[in-house]
Amino acid sequence: MNIDEIKDKRIAVLLSGGVDSSVVVFEFAQLGLHPDCFYIKIGPEEEEEWDCSSEEDLEMATAVAHKYGCSLEVIDCHQEYWNEVTRYTMEKVKAGYTPNPDVMCNRLIKFGAFHEKRGHDYDLIATGHYAQTEWIEGKKWLTTSPDPVKDQTDFLAQIYDWQLKKALFPIGHYVKDEVRQIAEREHLINAKRKDSQGICFLGKINYNDYIRRYLGEQPGDVIELETGKRIGEHKGLWFHTIGQRKGLGFGGGPWFVVKKDVEKNILFVSHGYDPQTAYKKDFRIHDFHFLTEPFHENQNNHSAQLMNITFKIRHTPEYLPATIEQVGEGEYLIHADAPIHGVAPGQFCVVYDEQHHRCFGSGEITV
Repeated sequence: MNIDEIKDKRIAVLLSGGVDSSVVVFEFAQLGLHPDCFYIKIGPEEEEEWDCSSEEDLEMATAVAHKYGCSLEVIDCHQEYWNEVTRYTMEKVKAGYTPNPDVMCNRLIKFGAFHEKRGHDYDLIATGHYAQTEWIEGKKWLTTSPDPVKDQTDFLAQIYDWQLKKALFPIGHYVKDEVRQIAEREHLINAKRKDSQGICFLGKINYNDYIRRYLGEQPGDVIELETGKRIGEHKGLWFHTIGQRKGLGFGGGPWFVVKKDVEKNILFVSHGYDPQTAYKKDFRIHDFHFLTEPFHENQNNHSAQLMNITFKIRHTPEYLPATIEQVGEGEYLIHADAPIHGVAPGQFCVVYDEQHHRCFGSGEITV
């Protein structure tokens, strides 16, 4: 954290109750700063029906804020979450796509709805994300964390450029073990608390139960792509993702989900341990969203020259080499160096430089 970047700045910390954001508050305290802390409430709408950890989260956040002499205010973004992020998720899965609610939560809630309610009063909004920012040639860039497993730049790749300008990630230069060590050394109440898993608010809620609540079930045929043979029945296309192998429950496996026909409500699968139909080397992304503009586009010719990049289509430690080619306004083709497993429409393809250091932004995959 660059002291010159935060000097004389009004800073808001998004304090979730987890160990990462708690160490953020400690980092400020080390500098003699006591920023205002905010707990964003985005829990389920009917808490008695869902096993939600929000009460414990708030208790943890309150204890940490008190320990370091910071104020804590609860900001209710529950309605915005369910109106925007849930609607986005349900519309995408109903159309047969593979959405990422966590990505949209950062853009629409943590740096969106919070900003409208309280964040506009602050120069910087600090979170416990494993990511960094750097000023390079007068531009602020989102850059990767040294912890390849925990790096969260892919979850931040859809925030707006103005949101990036206000973003601050005080623990982004650490690896997770270092953050745990700090928390234990400082006797933070949540030092040994497990990391949250899955979608940002769901906690112990099963993702398929979340989908079923809003879309119900819609049974249809499961067909082997190569032979056209019916091998079973699915309960709804929205319960399956391209590339899925586990949890299909069909005999004679393993089976891989390779395609969806939304109009006919058919789930296509391929048989075998590594079917070629589950792989793709070239795919299109649309509505590419630049965090910081890296390309020199030819305004008169959208067929820009190929540029070497690395990318991710899911949250993994690996960055995949490829070239990117502009084919229209906000439309790009990714040419991966090697075939990629489980490329699915609706996923975000997050694009980085060749050294997977600077994050350029992301676009939605169309196949």
